[in-house]
Amino acid sequence: MPNVIDLFSGAGGLSLGAARAGFNVIAAVENDKFAIDTHTRNFPNVHHLQQDVTAITATDIRSNVEIDNNDLFGVIGGPPCQGFSSIGNQNVYDPRNVLFHKFFEFVAELHPDFYLVENVPGILNKKYNELRTAALSQLDGYTKLPPLTICAFDYGAPTFRTRIFFIGYRNDLKNKIIEQDFINAKVPQNTTPVVEDALRGLPKRICFSKNNTGQCVMEENYLADKTLLNNYFHSRVISHIPHGVGQKNSIDDYLEHGIVSGCFFTNHTAEVQDRYRKVKCGKADKISKSIKLKPNSFCPTLRAGTGPERGSYQAVRPLHYKSPRVITPREAARLQGFPDWFVFQPTIWHSFRQIGNSVSPLVAERVMSVIYQKLTL
Repeated sequence: MPNVIDLFSGAGGLSLGAARAGFNVIAAVENDKFAIDTHTRNFPNVHHLQQDVTAITATDIRSNVEIDNNDLFGVIGGPPCQGFSSIGNQNVYDPRNVLFHKFFEFVAELHPDFYLVENVPGILNKKYNELRTAALSQLDGYTKLPPLTICAFDYGAPTFRTRIFFIGYRNDLKNKIIEQDFINAKVPQNTTPVVEDALRGLPKRICFSKNNTGQCVMEENYLADKTLLNNYFHSRVISHIPHGVGQKNSIDDYLEHGIVSGCFFTNHTAEVQDRYRKVKCGKADKISKSIKLKPNSFCPTLRAGTGPERGSYQAVRPLHYKSPRVITPREAARLQGFPDWFVFQPTIWHSFRQIGNSVSPLVAERVMSVIYQKLTL
C-alpha cells in the first residue's frame, strides 16, 4: 500500500478517507493533544507526532517514522483555516496563515508523488494571492491543479460544507490527473441523504440522567437493515472499516450490540426547551442563534469554536429538527460523514471542535480514490 503522511491531522477525517481509498497512513502530525489522542484511538497503528509543525523539519519526520523519501507516496493535510475564514477577521498577518506555507515547505523537502491540502473558500480571496503564490512556488517538478471547490453534498456527505482542495503530483509520473477526474467522482445526483435520513437509527430523544455516559443503543433493526448497505452514505456509516483502523472494543460494541458513543446530552432548562420547540425548521433561535435543522435538506456547515488559546468559545450548534435540543456529537459526526464506530473525545466541547475542524471522510475518500486510481493502478 502506498504510504502517506497526514500533517495537521486533527481527529482524522482525511486519514480515514485516505485509508478507505487504499493508502497506508504511516504518520500523523498534530499539535492539539486532544485531537491527536482521538487520532490515536482510531488509528492505533499510525506513528503519531504531537508537534508544532513550525518547530520540526522534514528530517525530524523521516527519522521519527524511519522512512526515506522513496517510501513516501503522498503528503496530505488541513492547515488551520481560521485566519482565512469569512466569519473571522481575515487578517492577512494572522500567525496561523504561515502554516499553509509550511505545508508546502514539507512537500518540497519530502518530495512525495502527490500532495493534497484542504482549506476554507476564504483562502481564495485576492488578499491572499501573494501568500498562495509564495507557498506553491516552493515546489519544482509538480503539476499543480487549479484550486478545486468541493461541496460536501456532491460527494455523499449531508452538509452544505464547501472547501477548497489544492492537489498536485510529480511531473515524472506515468499517469496524469485532470480537474474533470474529480468532477466525475461526485456521487449520482439526488443520492446524498438529507438530514432526516442521515440521522436514521440514532435515538431522537436522549436520556437526561446525571449518569449519562455518552453511549446509547441504535434503534432496533437499524444494523440489520441490509438495504442501507447499498447506499454510499449508510454503507460507510455502518461498516467499510479499513484493516488496522478503529478502536477494537468500540467496533465490537457497535457491530455486536449496536452501541454508539458520543450521545452526550446538553441539559437545557424547561424554558429553553420550550423556546426551541417554537423555532421553525430552517430558522434560528433569537437568543442562542442556533438554527433548527430542516429534515428534508442538508446540514449547514458545522463550526468548531475556538481553542483554549483564544478563549475556548463553544461554536453555535444546530437544533435537532424534532427534539427541543441541540444536536449531540454523534449526530454531528453523522452529518459530517463519520462512521458510527469512530470514537471522539469524551467531552461535548472537544468532540464538537474535532468534528467541526475535520474534513468529511466521505469527501476525502472520493477525492483520494481518484488520486489512488490514477497514480497507483
